[in-house]
Amino acid sequence: MKKISTLITSIALAIGLSGCGQEQQASNAKANATQAQQTFKWKLVTSWPKNYPGLGTAPERFAQNVEAMSNGRLKIKVYGAGELVPGFEVFDTVSSGTAEMGHSAAYYWKGKIPAAQFFTAIPFGMNAQEVNGWLHHGGGMELWKELYAPYNLIPAAGGNTGVQMAGWFKKEVNSVEDLKGLKMRIPGLGGEVLEKLGGVPLSLTGGEIFTALQTGAIDATEWVGPYNDLAFGLNKAAEFYYYSGWHEPGANLEFLINKEAFASLPNDLQAIVTSAMRTANQDMLDEYTARNNTALDQLKNKHNVKLRKFSPEVMQALKAATMEVISEQARNDEAVAKVWRSYSEFLQQVKAYHQISEMEYYSNR
Repeated sequence: MKKISTLITSIALAIGLSGCGQEQQASNAKANATQAQQTFKWKLVTSWPKNYPGLGTAPERFAQNVEAMSNGRLKIKVYGAGELVPGFEVFDTVSSGTAEMGHSAAYYWKGKIPAAQFFTAIPFGMNAQEVNGWLHHGGGMELWKELYAPYNLIPAAGGNTGVQMAGWFKKEVNSVEDLKGLKMRIPGLGGEVLEKLGGVPLSLTGGEIFTALQTGAIDATEWVGPYNDLAFGLNKAAEFYYYSGWHEPGANLEFLINKEAFASLPNDLQAIVTSAMRTANQDMLDEYTARNNTALDQLKNKHNVKLRKFSPEVMQALKAATMEVISEQARNDEAVAKVWRSYSEFLQQVKAYHQISEMEYYSNR
């Protein structure tokens, strides 16, 4: 009788546990179904004019892709610079959670994080293809996330303009002496290099450049390249268009995501956002590669822009000053030293390979 009683108790317990398990599974399924039906509305602030070619259209396409892939469960409204916040307040706006996302350039935040500017462009550094390799397969992304973590932010590559033009100048630059006292809109490390050679760097948002150049508030400006420069009509404000783009050999843009907002998304929407950012990153480079060609042709042959090349003397001085600026910053900032060590090691590796691959091919094409 005692064995029979024990057996009955065990069967009852098993039935009870089975029922609890089924209830838990049903509860989990219900929770997942509810989460799958939940919709989210985000704000994305940018440092660019609304729908500006390349820079401004990239976040718009990103938002459209996210909405389509999520079947409308995540809708992102994109704001141009000044619509919700000024262009230089994107970092703080996303950090605080006022907006869930942003699209900008990391060198705008060098006042907060000196090492951040290394994630936009380093003079005489890597091009777009090489930067993407470093970020996604060479350890760069981990360092970038580490830098932004204290600010409640997750960074991601948000597009690349490719090699930029050196800029627009009201007067010719024939020697290093011509850079002294030159007031130029040029942010990031490039601006610090210009300052090292006696120039006066200024940081202006895109929407401020034309007026500043036209009125003489600045003597020169770099912006992006033919596609964007033509859109801003910079050829109407300055006569000389210089190359090559020593200061931004591959300007990497950034997406910023509020960490808490991202954590609130279900796993599938997180994956969609991540995938859509990678798509936007490549798509922007593709667009600039296609559009700069026609725009340069128009600037030269329709608008009679005077295309000029910096002399070897000027380029050598800029390169020497670049090394001085980076060395000084690496000595004074541990984070800068850490990022620069990773960047420069990858640069040397990829440079050696590209010397016998990409560069050799270009010389023979």
